[in-house]
Amino acid sequence: MTDEPIRDPNPLAVAPPGAERRIDGALPGDPRELAFDAGALSYESGLEIEARSQWAYARRRFMRHRLALTSLVVLILVFGVGIFANVIAPYGYKEINLNALSEAPSAHHLFGTDSAGRDSFSRTLYGIRTTARVGILVGVLSTLIGTIIGGLAGFYGGWIDNLLMRLTDLFLTLPLLAILLTAARFLGHSTPTKLALLLAALIWTPIARIVRGSFLSLREKEYVEAARAAGAGDARIIVRHMLPNTVGPIVVAATLTIGLAILLEATLSFLGFGIEPPTPALGALLSEGQDQGIDKWWLVTFPGIVIVIIVLCINFIGDGLRDALDPTQRRVRA
Repeated sequence: MTDEPIRDPNPLAVAPPGAERRIDGALPGDPRELAFDAGALSYESGLEIEARSQWAYARRRFMRHRLALTSLVVLILVFGVGIFANVIAPYGYKEINLNALSEAPSAHHLFGTDSAGRDSFSRTLYGIRTTARVGILVGVLSTLIGTIIGGLAGFYGGWIDNLLMRLTDLFLTLPLLAILLTAARFLGHSTPTKLALLLAALIWTPIARIVRGSFLSLREKEYVEAARAAGAGDARIIVRHMLPNTVGPIVVAATLTIGLAILLEATLSFLGFGIEPPTPALGALLSEGQDQGIDKWWLVTFPGIVIVIIVLCINFIGDGLRDALDPTQRRVRA
């Protein structure tokens, strides 16, 4: 073996044992030299360097965001007890106990009872299930609508962009609560599915604007031009090349949309235009508790606390996702 240094332009290549390797053009202390030394050391130690994807780094950043991670655990627990309300709830949400009318919270009725003797704890659990169903369905549908409209506007531009964005601006100028109250009254008795469709048809606009902005910048990238030069069609470029690079902003916007949908559902139900009885909903429970008098404080307090917890957890999760999916974030503090 000669004493002449072995030169290789690949900074991460591993040197054979006993050979001296240097990188062309590298000065002492150059980061490429340090990377090479780390690779050589791992080779000699019998270790393998595992490459991580961007999603792996995003997952690690999210796991370091303690507030977002705690909120995710709490939200899963809250939605979990709502989904399994028929197993966890000690009573049915329509079950009447004439011997426990308007009782304060106790060991037998954790959240007390209403004037009809119905257990407020059981009704709150079933109300969580209704609220979670509406929020998730609205999040999925509004994300789908906003992604399609924003993606088409940003990719094609021109008159398609002008047409779709003017439609988006029209929806943005509408008074949301007034339209929801009018539509809810026009549609009559609202079910969770019907209310979710109504909300999704009106609150997709922020997602559409976010997706359009991302697509406007991505369509000028080199890999998009290369895919178009290789003969890829518009649908393939959108689905395989542009949409995956927009998943981060879409996920964050969808998470915040779920929180907005839950607040709107609670507002409509509280005003009597949302979920119709006897289906329990958190907003409807607030309205019923208010009607039964201020001395029955437990009927308003516990459903209200649950709504606050759900919305706060969703907002904290959205903040954590924004920090984790933003490649410019180096450290996350919470």
